[in-house]
Amino acid sequence: MSATITPVDASGPDTAPPPGLRLRRFVRPGAALLSGFLLYLSFPPRPLWWLALPAFALLGWTLRGRRPRAGFGLGYLAGLGFLLPLLVWTGEEVGAVPWLALAAVEALFVAAAGLGIAAVSRLPWWPVFAAGVWILAEAARARVPFGGFPWGKIAFGQADGIFLPLAAVGGTPVLGFAVALCGFGLYETYRQVQLRRAARTSPSEDTVDTDTDTDAGTVAVGTRPRPHPRGPLVAAALAVLVPVTGALAALPLVDDAAEDGTATVAAVQGNVPRLGLDFNSQRRAVLDNHAARTRELAEDVKAGREPQPDFVLWPENSSDIDPYANADAADVIDGAVRAIGVPTVIGAVVAPETGKLRNTLIEWDPRKGPVATYDKRHVQPFGEYIPMRSFVRLFNSNVDRVSRDFGAGTKVGVFDLAGTKVGLATCYEAAFDWAVRDTVTHGAQLITVPSNNATFGRSEMTYQQLAMSRVRAVEHSRSVVVPVTSGVSAVIRPDGEIVAETKMFTPDVLVEKVPLRSSLTPATRMGTLPDALLVALAAAGLGWSALRSVRARRARTE
Repeated sequence: MSATITPVDASGPDTAPPPGLRLRRFVRPGAALLSGFLLYLSFPPRPLWWLALPAFALLGWTLRGRRPRAGFGLGYLAGLGFLLPLLVWTGEEVGAVPWLALAAVEALFVAAAGLGIAAVSRLPWWPVFAAGVWILAEAARARVPFGGFPWGKIAFGQADGIFLPLAAVGGTPVLGFAVALCGFGLYETYRQVQLRRAARTSPSEDTVDTDTDTDAGTVAVGTRPRPHPRGPLVAAALAVLVPVTGALAALPLVDDAAEDGTATVAAVQGNVPRLGLDFNSQRRAVLDNHAARTRELAEDVKAGREPQPDFVLWPENSSDIDPYANADAADVIDGAVRAIGVPTVIGAVVAPETGKLRNTLIEWDPRKGPVATYDKRHVQPFGEYIPMRSFVRLFNSNVDRVSRDFGAGTKVGVFDLAGTKVGLATCYEAAFDWAVRDTVTHGAQLITVPSNNATFGRSEMTYQQLAMSRVRAVEHSRSVVVPVTSGVSAVIRPDGEIVAETKMFTPDVLVEKVPLRSSLTPATRMGTLPDALLVALAAAGLGWSALRSVRARRARTE
């Protein structure tokens, strides 16, 4: 009697996939998250700028060859891995909901970049198009919605990196493009090397004898290695070498020589009594702190312990009491300015009887009082004004802390302080290319970024913002002075070097002699042109990819 063996249908509906196959499904999503987290780690306060390169290499591996829909999902995971930790400071005092909502929305731009990178990844020279797509997504994120949110542009993580000189060539778009291109190029170089190795060890289909039973690593009888073209490997290597070579070639543009002499500048950090959103309730104490530090500086100058500054810079919100409407606040400011005896820039909240508030910088002369003003042109949505207030209130009642919206100014800010033309970019404006560049094209020999970081506690926010100012210094070849209410205040030379800085939540005054410059870098001269060219490059790659897809579909149907 013989037994009958019934074959088992391994493809039946009740058969579970092997454990290894199940785990493989999570490899690319995990790699996408990791690539974003590596991007985050490349940002200050960590001096790990180089981590952006393996981050883009890993992102390239994750997205290459994927369908656009998969690229969108993987890109979104990369965006969350990057922006969730980077922007955690936005929930420092208002809870997790605004932070999570902001990161979730901003990650959509990275998702769109993932879709585009996946689409162009099958093209020749795909790293070039992929880097262009990344800059396209950054350009969109810097403009919409509500005027954009460019925080986290790749360029802002490169203040300590070898690519920084490229900021003087084409601003943040060119700097960010170079980093992304080099990272994608690293992955493509690795991929091409692996393909060449595989070609050398794989028999071609052109044989003269029958194959023999061979061990691993033994080539069949009568075969020759399958040739692999060198062009793609050369292109991949160039994607790595060109950005590095370009950065080295741009080094002569990074110059901190004094073209128009020097200026001795003082940056006052008065500090706040307490951390948190209630810094506004401490308005008089904050004003008194900055006035006191200025009077102490005057005493130090008189005693010869400090040099006489040519002008003094106070931070944003150093007087949240309107000095035009409150005589006692004006008297405190005027007394401090008269004591130091030089023009002083005051950060004030100006509250007209009607209309919107103004975040204003006031030039206060020791003899004439207030003589010029600059109203912040890019006010911060959900911070200085609340879009869709009734809707947002459903999720967070903190919106009512902003009981009266701020309005935006329209004029470029350049003050003439004792003969030095000082460009003004208030806090959040430092993230926007146009807001800083405008001051330089209007004659600024030095840039100041008065800021108030008190609402963000001891988070990484102040270091991220300081890195922006370092990039701006190189981009426009100007000294940049950053006076902050609670830290970190700093003085930066035109080559991006920090020559003096304060500690967080520590009252202090920085007095430094800085070079003044009037020449314009290529980045300053070209303005938005590099951005437009890189966006056009991305559009060309996406169009080429779409055309290839259409042709492929037609070929399958014929």
